Amino acid sequence: MITNRITIFAAAVGFLGMAGLALAKEKGGSGMDNYTKGNQFFENKQYEQAVAEFAKAIEANGKQPAFYENRGFAYIALEKGTEAAADFSKAIELAPKDERAYLGRTQASLLQKDYAQALADASKAIELKPDNAIAYKFRGFAEIGLSQWDKAVTDFTTANQKNPDDPQNYDRRAWANRNLKNYDAAVADYTILIEKNPADTEALVRRGATFTSMTQYEKAVADYQAALKLKPDDYDTVQRLQYVQAALAAKNAPPPPTATPAPTPEKPGLITPLNIGIAIAVLIIIAIIGRLVTRGKPEETSSGRIR
Repeated sequence: MITNRITIFAAAVGFLGMAGLALAKEKGGSGMDNYTKGNQFFENKQYEQAVAEFAKAIEANGKQPAFYENRGFAYIALEKGTEAAADFSKAIELAPKDERAYLGRTQASLLQKDYAQALADASKAIELKPDNAIAYKFRGFAEIGLSQWDKAVTDFTTANQKNPDDPQNYDRRAWANRNLKNYDAAVADYTILIEKNPADTEALVRRGATFTSMTQYEKAVADYQAALKLKPDDYDTVQRLQYVQAALAAKNAPPPPTATPAPTPEKPGLITPLNIGIAIAVLIIIAIIGRLVTRGKPEETSSGRIR
């Protein structure tokens, strides 16, 4: 059996696709040139340089929440959760109704595995903008971290309805359903992913693991073999295939022959030739002893006996 890691940031480097870089309230003024340069560095995935430019923008004008938000996104891309959380908290302080700041801090909290804070911030983002599919997705991540599997299924379902093209929604809902032992639902989600992308080796392996949990070993073997055709050097999948092949062989092996119990020997009865012989010998010995004891013993007389 394999375990499925909680992949919170499988597609989390490009946060531009998540909420878009925050827009500054003013198109000119202090810090805007550095802000613009920072955005350009961010788009080119030059996150360290982006952080430096956003820092200059903040130094020039510390009242722009967008400066803090975008530096926070750059920090997240660098997996610096503590620094990112501080920037998003400042952005929330300056713009308490900007759902992007709450979503940013949600991601920072997920990086730090602070799932309770992530849950609270994602819920606030949903409150501010109920149609934001990513807010439901991130709340689902937090619920998985808290092992709230039922709630995670609900949130990923909502995220799916609002954005059916995000593969993570299917993958994470499948993982939540696997933990609920709703294996058929998990298989359905993995199947959707495989139909959308037949070269998705992770979906094949995870569906194979789900089939293994269902003891449907033939289907598991097929999925692992398909994954290995795409990625033959994946040693973990090789091991999983070997395991399930062994399980299938054991399942299909004929039952061992039933052993015939050896007959229990009957206890001999009391009347046997040996016992009869012993009894006769004992009687003879008793008779001999009796004879020896009585030999030479005077006969009793009675003076009154009439002869």
